[in-house]
Amino acid sequence: MEKNDAIQKIRSELESGTLLAKCKKCGCMKDALNDLATLLPNSGEHKVQGLAQELEVWIGRMEPAQYACLGCAHCYPAVAANAFENAFPSAVQVPSPSCDFRLSTTGWPLVVGEYIVPDQTAPVAVSTLASVELAKRLVSHNPRGLAIVGKTETENIGIDKIVKNIITNPSIKYLIVSGTEPRGHESGKTLLALAQFGIDDKGRVIASPGKRPILRNVSWEEVAIFREQVQVIDMVGCSDPKMIGLEVETLTNQANASPGCKECAEPSSPPVLISAVPTVTVTDEPKQVVKMDKAGYFVIVTLDEKKLINVEHYAYDNTLLRIMEGSSAQALYKTIIANGWVTELSHAAYLGKELTKAEMSSQFGFKYVQDGA
Repeated sequence: MEKNDAIQKIRSELESGTLLAKCKKCGCMKDALNDLATLLPNSGEHKVQGLAQELEVWIGRMEPAQYACLGCAHCYPAVAANAFENAFPSAVQVPSPSCDFRLSTTGWPLVVGEYIVPDQTAPVAVSTLASVELAKRLVSHNPRGLAIVGKTETENIGIDKIVKNIITNPSIKYLIVSGTEPRGHESGKTLLALAQFGIDDKGRVIASPGKRPILRNVSWEEVAIFREQVQVIDMVGCSDPKMIGLEVETLTNQANASPGCKECAEPSSPPVLISAVPTVTVTDEPKQVVKMDKAGYFVIVTLDEKKLINVEHYAYDNTLLRIMEGSSAQALYKTIIANGWVTELSHAAYLGKELTKAEMSSQFGFKYVQDGA
């Protein structure tokens, strides 16, 4: 991309994105603007000086970050960041990732998420990338050999989860990457690059075109096991559940024809010691509330089978700090405040609202989805 074209692309994406309510509260946009402010002086180009002035306007539109990334089909900061990196590669440093992690204490999948698990002893896993509804459509075809299927909208935490879940289930031998590629994040291409090249010493997926393909929640050893254990099948762009189902069954036949004993493949125990963070079980409300401080962001998921609310706490570099589980929104909320795990009052108010919604979803039987905008 020519430098003038790149500057126009950056300007167009950031101007459009910072006018959107969802982007104003997004850590992904916030980090892109902060990265640009740092990198512009390193570009050595007088052509970017106009961007420096506009950057102040864009930053001024931002609101306190309420989430790291929503995994949008079109990610304005990701497109802008990629355009800058392509045009000014010498100015680019490895950025901090920003875009959603949760370890289960009972059973598999180890990492909690929005998955469907038809048969955990089966040999094929499927990612549908940004095609959220494709997972249900695939399961409705009931292909033989499907272990787990779910979306992968981000090129960092989404892939962290895939690696953790696959290496803790040695029955899985294949991973099909299908569905629509999330623009900018390029999680599908990042998975393919991970399988082919692995990660560097900073955790960045080698040769990934994604904006922030840095894996913070898996180790180099875990990535190595993942690459050895599974063959990644490229069906990126295919959203036909029948075609994907046929591929699942073909791969299942191949796995069944491979030599080896079934008992050796049973996922009764993890093949590797998994890196994890402590889970805080919340029962009683803390007696004392302490001063809040900057601490990151939270991802909330309801564990319907356990009648619990699961809360993941992340630093803004996307590192998972802790996991909390509890049945009471109030107990969780006050525990978070008492430990200083919130950033500011507006964030605390947002968190209280979301935890209450999560608790009500369990009581009244509706699906909880965390409000990101």
